[in-house]
Amino acid sequence: MSTSLTTCEWKKVFYEKMEVAKPADSWELIIDPNLKPNELAPGWKQYLEQHASGRFHCSWCWHTWQSPHVVILFHMHLDRAQRMGSVHMRVFKQLCYECGMARQEESSMLEENIESLVDNLITSLREQCYDEDGGQYRIHVASRPDSGPHRSEFCEACQEGIVHWKPSQKLLEEEATYTSGASKPMLQEGSGYSFFSLRWCLFWASLCLLIVYLQVSLHGSVFL
Repeated sequence: MSTSLTTCEWKKVFYEKMEVAKPADSWELIIDPNLKPNELAPGWKQYLEQHASGRFHCSWCWHTWQSPHVVILFHMHLDRAQRMGSVHMRVFKQLCYECGMARQEESSMLEENIESLVDNLITSLREQCYDEDGGQYRIHVASRPDSGPHRSEFCEACQEGIVHWKPSQKLLEEEATYTSGASKPMLQEGSGYSFFSLRWCLFWASLCLLIVYLQVSLHGSVFL
């Protein structure tokens, strides 16, 4: 069973993957809760993860909830001369909608979610810092089923003006592919079930008619 990762393990996943992706460069990951979207120093780049899946736990009333709309902000910079890079990261928090306490709660994430998020970050690093083709971004369809509409009044990212809860066109296309792919086996299975049911119905109907015919014929021969 997957376990939630701490900040130290976030860094561990990042360092391990960057060692494989860019072994000649030295990168660091810094957690910065004061990071602001679109406020970049010269030479810095931004990547915004808008649909991460995370679980929240209220420290006041102990209510827990799952959200597929966790926002993670990354600011990135590469010093090509020194071959050193830095990533500043902020995971936006959410308020508990059960008790209404004005305390922002941090999210916990599963290992497979963290790894896919780091893969997306490295894809953006390749594109923006190295001018490379980073490859395809991973869509987080694993967050389905959704727990309901996103409540922006309890979301720290929404309160800071980040409009993120509406799915992107890419996410909608992935959703359509997922839905159609999942429904095909069900349709095939249902078709097979109907075929066999019809065949057995015809068989038993024919058998009943045969029995009735034999009974009628036997009854008629007795009277003759």
